[in-house]
This record gives sequence, structure tokens and C-alpha cells, in this order.
Amino acid sequence: MKRVALIGLGKMGLSHLALFNAHPDVEVVAVCDPAKFLLAPLAQYTGLATYSDHTELFEKETLDAVVIATPSRYHADLVRQAFERNIHVFCEKPFSLAAEEGQELVALGQSRGLVGQVGYHYRYVGAFQAAKRLLESGVIGRAHNIRSEAYGPVVLRPKGGTWRSSKNEGGGCLYDYASHALDLMNYLVGQPVGVKGTVLNKVFSRDVDDEVYSTLTYANGMVGHVLANWSDESQRKMSMKISIWGEGGKIVADRQEVQVFIRDADVAREHGLKPGWNVLYTTELTEEVWFYLRGEEYSAQVDAFIAAVGGDPARNLSPMSSAVQTDALIEKLIRDAEGLSQATIPARPAKEQRGLIGALFGTRS
Repeated sequence: MKRVALIGLGKMGLSHLALFNAHPDVEVVAVCDPAKFLLAPLAQYTGLATYSDHTELFEKETLDAVVIATPSRYHADLVRQAFERNIHVFCEKPFSLAAEEGQELVALGQSRGLVGQVGYHYRYVGAFQAAKRLLESGVIGRAHNIRSEAYGPVVLRPKGGTWRSSKNEGGGCLYDYASHALDLMNYLVGQPVGVKGTVLNKVFSRDVDDEVYSTLTYANGMVGHVLANWSDESQRKMSMKISIWGEGGKIVADRQEVQVFIRDADVAREHGLKPGWNVLYTTELTEEVWFYLRGEEYSAQVDAFIAAVGGDPARNLSPMSSAVQTDALIEKLIRDAEGLSQATIPARPAKEQRGLIGALFGTRS
């Protein structure tokens, strides 16, 4: 049994608490959050040790792993403290608000043989995994265009802020929605070599972006587009869609299904498909999980993390090393939107991202 603690009891933190607590190879032994109204009932009804100070948690508990689900600006400091105590880490996305610091943390974890995983859960959606397999099989030939779209109804009117609406806290559509879209592009086709035409647009928010649009360029000549909008009232909840055009066809994937158009009949038969359109449904592509909450992909990523902690890293599809690549891409979009030269403007200094952990994490995730 792996002894696990959880820091941060907001929306994602409570979800992770349920998932890790239900895992057959995990014993959740402690939680940490500054909100006493959350800690009191957990202490009374679950028997978990509760802490309002993460330092006290680290000092008093013997842990195999920790789950970090705080606001983004605190991720790097907490990851560092866990790694320095030889504790494996599952961290919510985005990993770090400074890619330079994130790379330092990756090196620290690797030097100590520790597992680091980041919660880019779309990598665990069966439909997107199937899209990756189809793409790599060559069923649509050489890919020349990819589009990643993320829409949802998060900010629909001017209103009081939380950490998600604060630029300095790592809030905004770019870090919340577009980060998933960018990470999924990295997962499917690799890193771009450049970005251009980035627009970070405010609709209702005062301090952060509500819309993100950008064009990505790749070394092989492929072009990508990312489109994200968390002020889209036409969506009931967050939606994610990937479209990939190739010389021999097209792949379109979302959480529900994969649509594949294949031009060549011989190529289609070679892959057990038919020429023209094919539809593969998520019910055919998703493996069963031991516990369902929000979506199978959330359980799958937790199971992959615990397997990695146990010595089997193969299912860790979102290691911190890949999350740093997404962080670096986010920084490129920011600099491009500001009209600054990526060749001459340095990455944001890591020290500017470090908050005062004494107050822990302010408003919860």
C-alpha cells in the first residue's frame, strides 16, 4: 500500500481525494488545506489526519507520494519540497508558471529516482489515444495540419475574482483551457518550433484572457492552430476536439468518438477500416476502471501514477518532462501575444513565480 497525502481541497483536490482513496493500492493518510470548514468534517468522519500547514504535514507524516491540487502559483514550491523529501508527486496542471524552474524540478526528481506526473488527463481519453495510434500508423499519410479546440462556460459575465481570474496566480483561459489543447497537440504530433499570430483576448475578465488563438509551426512543415474560449455559453461543459488533416485523409476526435476519413481503399483495408468515413466510439476505445468519477480518464491517470510509483512507469503518459514542454509553449504564446521577440526575450525568471508559501495557497483550487 502506498501512503499518500493530498494538498489542496478545491474542486480537483476533492475529486482526487475520492479517486486516490478508492484505489486498492493506496492509503490516503492525510490532507492539507487552509479551510477549517473542510478539514473539520474530514477529521470527524474519515479519520484522516488534517493539516492547515503543508510544512507540518511533511514533517509529521511518512509518505510515499503527495497529490498537489493547489492554485498554480504554488505548484513549483510544493513539488520541490516533496522531491527534497524523496516523495513522489502527482501535480495538477499547469505544472509550473516558469518553464525554467519546471525543468530544474524535473532534473531534481530524476536525480532521485522519483515519479513526477501532471494532471493532463486528456492524454488518458481513449478516443485521443486511438487518434494517436491511427496517426502513427500512417492511415492518413503525412499530416500537414492540426487544430486543437477547447470551449466551455467558465466566465460568462463580469464578476468578482478568484485565483483563476488573476494573472499573477496563473489564471486565465490560457493556463486553464488552452494548456490542455496545447498539451494534447504535443502528445499527438510533438513540439512546434514556433508560434505566431497569438491573440489573448479579454471578454469579461479584467486581468486575464478569456479567449486564446494562435498558429503553430513545425519543423516538418506542418501547421497547427489552437483555439480556446472559456466564455462560450453554447457549451454545457468543457469540450475538447482535435482535427488532423493528412495527405491521405483526416482524423477528428473528441471525448465521444474518433472519425476517420481514408481516401485510399487499399490503405483502409490494411487497417481493418473502409474507404471514406469510419466512426470509432468511446465505448469501444475506453478500458474499464476500478472506480468512476468525472470520467474514466481521471481514474486511469491515477492508476498510472500509482503503477509508476510501484516501479512500472510505462503508463505514465504525462510525466513532468512533457508538462515542462507545454509550459514552455505557453510562455512562447505569451511572448508572441505581447509582440516581443522570442529570440531576445528571456523566459520569466523562476523567482518571480515563487509566492510566499507561509499563507499556503489563498483561495482554493
